[in-house]
Amino acid sequence: MKEISQRQLRNDSGEIMRGLDEGESYLVMRNGTPVGELTPLRRHRFVSAETAMAMFRGAPSVDYRRLREDLDTVASQDAHPRG
Repeated sequence: MKEISQRQLRNDSGEIMRGLDEGESYLVMRNGTPVGELTPLRRHRFVSAETAMAMFRGAPSVDYRRLREDLDTVASQDAHPRG
């Protein structure tokens, strides 16, 4: 984590934002005392269909009858109003 001063945050905000885009984290200091952290948000990554298929290729098959029974035990399928 890179330490930056309050002044650097104000004066170099564009550079700091580009650093955040690249995954850099910052510890903001004021008079030598840490006052905050700037960290990049975790962004969702796109996974191609081919990659997803390869990841699940070795997964066990789904027993749909058992899945349906499990769902029916926890979720009512009745059309009664809930409110």
